[in-house]
Amino acid sequence: MEEMEDEYTKLIRRMNPPRVVIDNDSCEDATIIQIDCVNKHGILLNVVQVLTDLDLVIKKAYISSDGGWFMDVFNAIDQGGKKIRDEGVINHIQKTLESDDVSVPSLGGTVGLMSSEEHTSIELTGTDRPGLLSEVCAVLADLHCSVVNAEVWTHNARAAAVVHVTDDSTGYAIEDPKRLATIKSLLCSVLKGNNDMRSAKMMLSPPGVTHRERRLHQIMFADRDYMKVERVQGRVEEKCSRPQVSVLDCCEKDYTVITMRSRDRPKLLFDIICTLTDMQYVVFHGVVHTRRLEAYQEYYIRHVDGLPISSEAERERVVQCLEAAIERRASEGLELKLCAEDRIGLLSDITRIFRENSLSIKRAEISTKGGTVRDTFYVTDVSGNPVDDKTIDSVRCEIGQSVLQVAPNSGYPAKAEAKTISYIFGSFFRAGRSFQNFKLIKSCS
Repeated sequence: MEEMEDEYTKLIRRMNPPRVVIDNDSCEDATIIQIDCVNKHGILLNVVQVLTDLDLVIKKAYISSDGGWFMDVFNAIDQGGKKIRDEGVINHIQKTLESDDVSVPSLGGTVGLMSSEEHTSIELTGTDRPGLLSEVCAVLADLHCSVVNAEVWTHNARAAAVVHVTDDSTGYAIEDPKRLATIKSLLCSVLKGNNDMRSAKMMLSPPGVTHRERRLHQIMFADRDYMKVERVQGRVEEKCSRPQVSVLDCCEKDYTVITMRSRDRPKLLFDIICTLTDMQYVVFHGVVHTRRLEAYQEYYIRHVDGLPISSEAERERVVQCLEAAIERRASEGLELKLCAEDRIGLLSDITRIFRENSLSIKRAEISTKGGTVRDTFYVTDVSGNPVDDKTIDSVRCEIGQSVLQVAPNSGYPAKAEAKTISYIFGSFFRAGRSFQNFKLIKSCS
């Protein structure tokens, strides 16, 4: 019976192929991207993931997927705040989203280490502490592992990372089982430290590749980073700067209504949709609106079994998980950008200098392409407070003033606007070393 239903679904999709319309004329300050297709679980995440991976900024979105049909409208701009004019980007959006073969990676997979032809993928989780990334990088350097790219998140005293490494002598993935076992053993020892004997994890992952940033959400969700912890003493965190999430009933239509107001930031929509999808919720209707520094999101959801949220415990868990999804990637700390010619042990040296100057890395994006390293670090002092200018000057002198730069307009974001916005769909439903060997790469921005 299930096979017959699958074949019927495929037939319906072939009869109604996805349609993507990209309009640069109807809106004065944004490109309108409209997607119409037969609805299937996970399609919203798939669409948002495609747009996010192109570094597009979604200013507004209108979502509807009732009655077996999916229709999404996005108002998007590029990183420069302009309409999307690049024909290559436009063609990629249409070709990708109109393909019936596009699928969203599943939730399956455990924290661990996975090998591919190009690199070995290492997934880590454990208790966050100052110097942790430095210790991990030092172990990898000692084991002759070259970090190709990596992403590191910290939240609620937990840390997670996805690190792609190669053998520094061959430039390819590490395949030797004994060597992989040694890497696992030593990294686990670093992660466990003296107080994380149970929750630090690193195991072999099953075959399959999951979007890296989605995988980080999954790792931290599995690690229960959404559980509240006491804030570090001495750090000032204003209540109005925290995301505001509410979960209410919409009894008229048997939905659960989720509203969120938070600081706007890149990839915010992806983080929310990713979390809802991995928690097995379906978005039937939704709206996203951003203005200045604030983002407002409203969704009408049900669980995949068709039922709305029914218990107070589940409501509280959804609130905690969505708050965590918003906070994990928040740009906490001073943003430092490094651009230099790659060499063996570079990342280990950089993170060691940070540690020696009492800098705590809250988040990091590390990439290497064509022999050029482009890294972004978000740092605070060990107490989570802003770093003083003297420390930054000292670090930059040691690494190289032209190699490590403070990002323009960096620092702690301004407060979000504290405004109450009514349900946008309400009326609708009522109606129905000094590193002298570094070379500054001139092309680096």
